[in-house]
Amino acid sequence: MRRSRLVGFLSSLVLAAGVALTGSATAQAAQHAAADGYVALGDSYSSGVGAGSYISASGDCKRSTKSHPYLWAAAHSPSTFDFTACSGARTGDVLAGQLGPLSSATGLVSLSIGGNDAGFADVMTTCVLQSESSCLSRIATAEAYVDSTLPGKLDAVYSAIGDKAPNAHVVVIGYPRFYKLGTTCIGLSEAKRKAINNASDHLNTVIAQRVAAHGFTFGDVRTTFTGHELCSGSPWLHSVDWLNIGESYHPTAAGQSGGYLPVLNGAA
Repeated sequence: MRRSRLVGFLSSLVLAAGVALTGSATAQAAQHAAADGYVALGDSYSSGVGAGSYISASGDCKRSTKSHPYLWAAAHSPSTFDFTACSGARTGDVLAGQLGPLSSATGLVSLSIGGNDAGFADVMTTCVLQSESSCLSRIATAEAYVDSTLPGKLDAVYSAIGDKAPNAHVVVIGYPRFYKLGTTCIGLSEAKRKAINNASDHLNTVIAQRVAAHGFTFGDVRTTFTGHELCSGSPWLHSVDWLNIGESYHPTAAGQSGGYLPVLNGAA
């Protein structure tokens, strides 16, 4: 009789625990289902510089209707869409001016950030206009910054996003390799092109490490851009444009739709 009562008591405990866990899981699922707003943060690779069709109200931020965040929102119709990515943004700019729309109702956050902190524009200017040794030296300086200082700045951004949007799935998208190697190409030497590609890989590696540490998702666009780098037959990146220097080395509209959007679709 005592054994029967004990078995019944234990069964009740297991059943109660199961109900509690199931209820908790259901509540959590409902919370995530309700959090379906989308916020797109970051720099020019997220705002869509180079893709054209800029939203006039975005001013110098140059947010494009052909950017991957805009295309994703148009295809998936989130309950809200806030597009705060801005050309030239660094980690400090994201912290200071882009996080306002984040809340517990945010279900998805996408961003690309870190390239401007690392001095991307100055690296490319140096490599285009100066000697090979100057180019390699400037890249070495950038890589040292990426190793020593950028991780902490990325951590600050990722922590702030996690705090302000606790229910969001966060997708941090990296940067493409810029050049197809082993081909005859007018412009930069093979050594410069290889060093620039290696620097992009280095930056992506550090970003991916910090993303993983925060439990976010890293979106790697190097795979989708393979075969569409500069010096390939069908580049999805602008080369140097002296008449519109700001669009140089940024994805074209095809790069946004064919290189970035599939990665966001796969990770979101």
